[in-house]
Amino acid sequence: MSQDSTYATGKRKTAIARVWITPGSGNVAVNKMPISDYFGNIYYEPKVAKPFAVTETTDKFDIHATVKGGGKSAQIDALVHGIAKALQDRDSEMRMPLKKAGLLTRDPRAKERKKYGQRGARARFQFSKR
Repeated sequence: MSQDSTYATGKRKTAIARVWITPGSGNVAVNKMPISDYFGNIYYEPKVAKPFAVTETTDKFDIHATVKGGGKSAQIDALVHGIAKALQDRDSEMRMPLKKAGLLTRDPRAKERKKYGQRGARARFQFSKR
């Protein structure tokens, strides 16, 4: 990437997004594809635009990101987390609005592990009296 780019990592569940932001016109590329092609018709626009709306920097930065792991929804959340962290690293004045909007906090919820002797994490095998 160029000298003027800022890098950050965003995470959600098992999805990891590596995000680079550079001054530009608002282009977003995910895994070398336009964001609309990568995520298809999942409703992502408002989520991805939120960090820019909160910091009033809409169409001022280009985003290049690589995402892997998890599902598409978790990847979108990881991308938003990475964008927010990169904006904060770029300008510390943006920290408070991003923090108040809850965009800098990594969502700690993840799938609970399956337990032995059970059908799932909490579901038991069906009990039969006879």
